Amino acid sequence: MKPARSQRSRSRGLLPALSATALFFACLAGLVILDEAPAVLLLAYAVLSGVALAMYRADKNAAKRGGWRTPEANLHAVALLGGWPGALVARPFFRHKTTKEPFRTLFWCTVITNCLALAWFVYAAPVLTR
Repeated sequence: MKPARSQRSRSRGLLPALSATALFFACLAGLVILDEAPAVLLLAYAVLSGVALAMYRADKNAAKRGGWRTPEANLHAVALLGGWPGALVARPFFRHKTTKEPFRTLFWCTVITNCLALAWFVYAAPVLTR
Protein backbone atom coordinates (compact mmCIF):
# COMPACT_ATOMS: atom_id res chain seq x y z
CA MET A 1 0.00 0.00 0.00
CA LYS A 2 1.41 3.38 -1.03
CA PRO A 3 1.58 6.20 1.50
CA ALA A 4 -0.74 9.13 0.98
CA ARG A 5 0.48 11.81 -1.41
CA SER A 6 0.95 14.38 1.36
CA GLN A 7 3.18 11.99 3.33
CA ARG A 8 5.34 11.28 0.27
CA SER A 9 5.83 14.95 -0.60
CA ARG A 10 6.51 15.83 3.03
CA SER A 11 9.12 13.11 3.45
CA ARG A 12 10.77 13.84 0.10
CA GLY A 13 12.56 16.98 1.30
CA LEU A 14 12.42 16.35 5.02
CA LEU A 15 15.24 13.81 5.29
CA PRO A 16 17.82 16.01 3.49
CA ALA A 17 16.71 19.01 5.58
CA LEU A 18 17.02 17.06 8.83
CA SER A 19 20.40 15.69 7.75
CA ALA A 20 21.76 19.12 6.83
CA THR A 21 20.46 20.59 10.08
CA ALA A 22 21.97 17.78 12.17
CA LEU A 23 25.30 18.18 10.36
CA PHE A 24 25.29 21.94 10.93
CA PHE A 25 24.55 21.58 14.66
CA ALA A 26 27.18 18.82 14.98
CA CYS A 27 29.79 21.10 13.38
CA LEU A 28 28.75 24.00 15.58
CA ALA A 29 28.90 21.78 18.68
CA GLY A 30 32.37 20.67 17.58
CA LEU A 31 33.49 24.28 17.36
CA VAL A 32 32.15 24.89 20.86
CA ILE A 33 33.94 21.79 22.21
CA LEU A 34 37.18 22.92 20.55
CA ASP A 35 36.68 26.35 22.14
CA GLU A 36 36.52 27.99 18.72
CA ALA A 37 33.02 29.36 19.33
CA PRO A 38 31.12 30.33 22.47
CA ALA A 39 28.43 27.96 23.74
CA VAL A 40 25.90 30.79 23.64
CA LEU A 41 26.18 30.69 19.85
CA LEU A 42 24.92 27.10 19.79
CA LEU A 43 22.06 28.10 22.09
CA ALA A 44 21.22 31.10 19.90
CA TYR A 45 21.00 28.95 16.76
CA ALA A 46 18.80 26.43 18.58
CA VAL A 47 16.43 29.10 19.92
CA LEU A 48 16.21 30.96 16.61
CA SER A 49 15.60 27.67 14.79
CA GLY A 50 12.72 26.97 17.14
CA VAL A 51 11.35 30.46 16.52
CA ALA A 52 11.62 29.96 12.75
CA LEU A 53 9.85 26.59 12.96
CA ALA A 54 7.03 28.16 14.97
CA MET A 55 6.75 31.08 12.54
CA TYR A 56 6.46 28.74 9.54
CA ARG A 57 3.85 26.66 11.35
CA ALA A 58 1.82 29.75 12.24
CA ASP A 59 2.07 31.07 8.68
CA LYS A 60 1.00 27.75 7.19
CA ASN A 61 -1.96 27.54 9.57
CA ALA A 62 -2.94 31.12 8.73
CA ALA A 63 -2.71 30.33 5.02
CA LYS A 64 -5.03 27.33 5.47
CA ARG A 65 -7.69 29.30 7.32
CA GLY A 66 -7.27 32.59 5.46
CA GLY A 67 -5.98 34.44 8.51
CA TRP A 68 -3.26 37.02 9.07
CA ARG A 69 -0.02 35.90 7.42
CA THR A 70 3.54 36.33 8.61
CA PRO A 71 5.34 38.74 6.26
CA GLU A 72 7.97 37.00 4.15
CA ALA A 73 10.49 39.62 5.26
CA ASN A 74 10.05 38.39 8.85
CA LEU A 75 10.63 34.78 7.81
CA HIS A 76 13.79 35.84 5.98
CA ALA A 77 14.97 37.99 8.91
CA VAL A 78 14.78 35.15 11.41
CA ALA A 79 16.57 32.86 8.95
CA LEU A 80 19.29 35.45 8.41
CA LEU A 81 19.78 35.91 12.15
CA GLY A 82 20.40 32.17 12.60
CA GLY A 83 17.03 30.45 12.42
CA TRP A 84 17.66 28.99 8.98
CA PRO A 85 18.17 25.40 10.27
CA GLY A 86 14.66 25.46 11.74
CA ALA A 87 13.28 27.08 8.60
CA LEU A 88 15.03 24.46 6.47
CA VAL A 89 13.22 21.70 8.35
CA ALA A 90 9.91 23.57 8.56
CA ARG A 91 9.57 24.11 4.81
CA PRO A 92 9.22 20.44 3.81
CA PHE A 93 7.61 19.41 7.10
CA PHE A 94 4.74 21.86 6.74
CA ARG A 95 4.96 21.84 2.92
CA HIS A 96 5.16 25.61 3.05
CA LYS A 97 7.21 28.02 0.92
CA THR A 98 8.89 25.13 -0.93
CA THR A 99 8.12 26.15 -4.52
CA LYS A 100 7.43 29.87 -4.37
CA GLU A 101 9.96 32.06 -6.14
CA PRO A 102 11.65 34.42 -5.35
CA PHE A 103 11.14 33.22 -1.75
CA ARG A 104 13.29 30.13 -2.27
CA THR A 105 16.16 32.10 -3.78
CA LEU A 106 16.06 34.70 -1.02
CA PHE A 107 15.92 31.95 1.59
CA TRP A 108 19.11 30.36 0.26
CA CYS A 109 20.74 33.80 0.15
CA THR A 110 19.97 34.19 3.87
CA VAL A 111 21.48 30.76 4.58
CA ILE A 112 24.66 31.56 2.68
CA THR A 113 24.96 35.02 4.22
CA ASN A 114 24.48 33.65 7.72
CA CYS A 115 27.04 30.88 7.17
CA LEU A 116 29.57 33.37 5.81
CA ALA A 117 29.00 35.63 8.83
CA LEU A 118 29.43 32.64 11.15
CA ALA A 119 32.67 31.66 9.39
CA TRP A 120 33.96 35.20 9.75
CA PHE A 121 32.97 35.25 13.43
CA VAL A 122 34.70 31.95 14.17
CA TYR A 123 37.86 32.35 12.08
CA ALA A 124 38.53 36.01 11.35
CA ALA A 125 37.50 37.38 14.73
CA PRO A 126 38.85 34.84 17.25
CA VAL A 127 39.27 37.51 19.92
CA LEU A 128 35.47 37.81 20.13
CA THR A 129 35.00 34.12 20.89
CA ARG A 130 37.44 33.76 23.76
